[in-house]
This record gives sequence, structure tokens and C-alpha cells, in this order.
Amino acid sequence: MTKKTAKIYRMKTKNHICSFGLRAKALLKKKGYLINDNLLKTTEEVDYFKRKHDVKTTPQIFIDDKRIGGLSDLEVFFGKKTTEQNEPSYGPIAKIFGATLLIALTMQTETFFNLNIVQLVKQFFAFSMCVLAILKIRDSASFVNQFITYDLLAMRFLAYGSLYPFLELLVGLGMLSNLYPFAIGILSFSIGLIGSTSVVKAVYFEKRDLRCACVGGNSNVPLGFVSLVENFMMIAMGLGAIFSF
Repeated sequence: MTKKTAKIYRMKTKNHICSFGLRAKALLKKKGYLINDNLLKTTEEVDYFKRKHDVKTTPQIFIDDKRIGGLSDLEVFFGKKTTEQNEPSYGPIAKIFGATLLIALTMQTETFFNLNIVQLVKQFFAFSMCVLAILKIRDSASFVNQFITYDLLAMRFLAYGSLYPFLELLVGLGMLSNLYPFAIGILSFSIGLIGSTSVVKAVYFEKRDLRCACVGGNSNVPLGFVSLVENFMMIAMGLGAIFSF
């Protein structure tokens, strides 16, 4: 049986290898195509190819001498959702919570068959807060731009948006270290209460279609349930610390 063939034109110079080209090649291979791999090794070759085929980007894929287009076009050709689609997704936050739960479980390996559920939940919440804070700090400008569209306090005081990731990190570290539990508890409860009120107002009263900044700026996580979970974690951790004190 004759194997299906495809041509791909992708950029590979001394200083740059096109990641989209590699992904397109891998997708074609996965689909069982015999690949005619054409490398564009200089910027001059890339520019000439673009002018010749009247395209703005590479890679470009051809199947049966018909131009399919770039990586996203190839994904559509195979019936997949494109990697460039900006669709809402709970995937990122689910992975984070899964990882922090595993970390919390690992901390109790010595008593795995006699778990301290309260301690497990506390560590899970604390690790989650720390990881989420780090993601926000990674690109604080993008986080603030997204955060101020719905947080009631950050709308009035932009400085709060910039401070929020560090306050969240402080709460997580405070819960793990058990230092100053009353102060950490008050801070955690206050942040959680402001956040949950903001989300309820924006999503459930004003019916606004927004993205949550919980995993950092430019995220595709829908504002709503996950945001409330994060803030309810803060409230629960805060109340627990206050009453234990």
C-alpha cells in the first residue's frame, strides 16, 4: 500500500530552529505520512519562499501538492483544535492542584497509611498558594492587567494588584512554617473574602465573561468556580489559623 506523502518547508538556520516546524513534522509522522522535509537554511531562503508562495509565515505544509498552511491549519486539517485557539480551559489549574496534592501526600509518606487529614489539607492549600503566587510573580505586569478587571480592591488601588502575589506567597509560607498564625490567618481571611466577593459580583451578578488571573496573566482559565476555590482556600486557611491560635 502506498504511503501518504507530505511536503514541509520549515526554517532551520544556525541560530534558529522553528519549533512550529518540528511540531508539524511530528504531527505528520504521527498521522502516518512519509515526509519530504525541506529546510530553509538562511533568512534569504525564507524570504524567497514567502514571496514565491505568497505566505507570511513558515512552516508551510503541502499534501497532494495542495498547500495546507501552517501548523494551526494542519491541526484543523486533521480535525484537531488548534494550539493557537484562545479557548477557556481548566487544564492548567487542574494540573497545578494535582501536583500540589502529590507534594502534600509526599510530605506524609512516613504516615501514609495513617494520614493526618487536617495536616494534609493544610499543606495542600499552602503549597497551592505558593505555586499560584510564583506563577503570578513570573509576569506580574500581565497578572495585574488581568486582575484589575474584576478585583474590587485592585480596581481602586492598583498597588494592591502588584502586592497580591507576594501576599499570597506570604500566606502559603506562613501556613507551612506556622509562624505568626494569627496575623497570617487575618491576612489570608481578608484576601480570600475580598477575592470571593469580587468574583461573585463580576461573574454571578454582572454576568461578565472574564478570564481568571489565578495562574498568572494571559490565562485561559475562566473566572468563576476555580477562582472561588482559590479564595475559599484562603478563607478556610485563615479561619483555621485564627481559631487554632
